[in-house]
Amino acid sequence: MSSVDTSLPEEITAVTDSEQNARLSKDVIFELLKNRRRREVLSYLLETEGTVTLGELAEQIAAWENDTDINALSSDQRKRVYVALYQTHLPKMDDAGIVEYDQDRGLIDLSDNADLLMMYLDTDTHKQDRWDRFYAVLSVVGVAVLSAAVLEVPPLTAVPTMALAGAIVFAFCVLSVVHVVVNRREQQTVDGKLSRIE
Repeated sequence: MSSVDTSLPEEITAVTDSEQNARLSKDVIFELLKNRRRREVLSYLLETEGTVTLGELAEQIAAWENDTDINALSSDQRKRVYVALYQTHLPKMDDAGIVEYDQDRGLIDLSDNADLLMMYLDTDTHKQDRWDRFYAVLSVVGVAVLSAAVLEVPPLTAVPTMALAGAIVFAFCVLSVVHVVVNRREQQTVDGKLSRIE
């Protein structure tokens, strides 16, 4: 029977000694992310947004790896993933402060440092930039309103065309200011996360 190496890289051990700083080195981040199963753990925990059991997590990852449904998994497929998660992946992630892993009860949840790894993952659950759509909608609405005003469509004949054009320009200015403010906040969040990476 082959033994599984459960020792931690020196970088992870060094980081856990200074846990109060909640910092991770790039080496640790990339060490954790280089393994597909650990990335799948993060993806699944992001999807569920709560505490999961080891059995539930192992079943889902086994289903993804074997490209099948959970009900179609064999006991060997489940066991192989379960053992690897139990003995190797989850303890490493727990030691790095990425997940909270209660090995006795078999419960897993995202931890405080998880956000440092999430920004490196390409997941559908992350918020996507929708600003291009906001600008496109405002452009279409602006063209439609101005066209209706030029064609003297009844409700718009009471409002001068220049006032409508001014309102549309003002709407673009407001949208642009909101866009800048939101981008700055997001950049500050990213900068805060990056400051926790050594």
